[in-house]
Amino acid sequence: MAVLKLDHVYKSFRNIHAVQDLNLELPEGIIFGLLGPNGAGKTTTIRMIMDIIIPDRGKIFLFDSNNSQRLRDRVGYLPEERGLYRKMKVGELLSFLAEMKAVKPSKSKSRIQSWLERFELDEWKDKKVEELSRGMQQKIQFISTVLHEPELIILDEPFTGLDPVNTELIKNVMVEQKNRGAAIIFSTHLMDQVEKLCDSICLIDQGKAVLKGEIKQIKKNFQRSSILIDYDGDAKFLADKSLVQNHRKVDHHTEVFPAEGVSIHQLLGAALNQVDITRFEVTEPSLHEIFIETVTKKKKEKIRE
Repeated sequence: MAVLKLDHVYKSFRNIHAVQDLNLELPEGIIFGLLGPNGAGKTTTIRMIMDIIIPDRGKIFLFDSNNSQRLRDRVGYLPEERGLYRKMKVGELLSFLAEMKAVKPSKSKSRIQSWLERFELDEWKDKKVEELSRGMQQKIQFISTVLHEPELIILDEPFTGLDPVNTELIKNVMVEQKNRGAAIIFSTHLMDQVEKLCDSICLIDQGKAVLKGEIKQIKKNFQRSSILIDYDGDAKFLADKSLVQNHRKVDHHTEVFPAEGVSIHQLLGAALNQVDITRFEVTEPSLHEIFIETVTKKKKEKIRE
């Protein structure tokens, strides 16, 4: 079953095309990265999925059904703009939000206690939300997002305001939710987190999907692997343009980009003939590099148009 499907979705605001012909499909048990620069259309896409705004054209399906409010109880949503009832006590707030998602009090009570203990907030259960720090409030809002065990979880910048320890905790919970069978949409600017957590991504730029698929396949198709070399001696081969397209110093290493058509074995052979090698490591491009290069390329193409 497709947990979520976007079929040729468009959305404009006056003369601004926020989302253009977007197609996505998410199965169960996946962490999916929705990426893009500021203003790319990520939040507009999420708001259309949540039925906060309506697409101009195209269709959105939840759980193989037309997107509708009756399916909201199966979705957990952590918006980028945080919002909690500040005058309510933490325990009462979570009970109220659980009831809004059709969780019976007999079930929500034990779940709330378990989540508060895990996030080290059980001592704050009877405190008002406004008494909590920003990071604590962020954890409460995350708990409210997963409390009803949703089948689709949408997290818009979930690590904002969290220290490294709590960031790691949220990441662990995300993986657990995925293993439970939930599909997770994860929108963030932190490419290192996407690389560690996500199975697949969609990169949106100016409302259009410019890159999507499994991360492993995207890296394989990018075809820009480099080689980190540590060596002693005179590396004259680095100046040979028939072998090396470019090279640069990275920390105490030399990163080498082979010329087109040059195999790793050819480069290694040339290096061994000239220097003593202590490290020779093939590295794949990072998602950060792919993100920057793809967006920059699209901007240049638009300028040429």
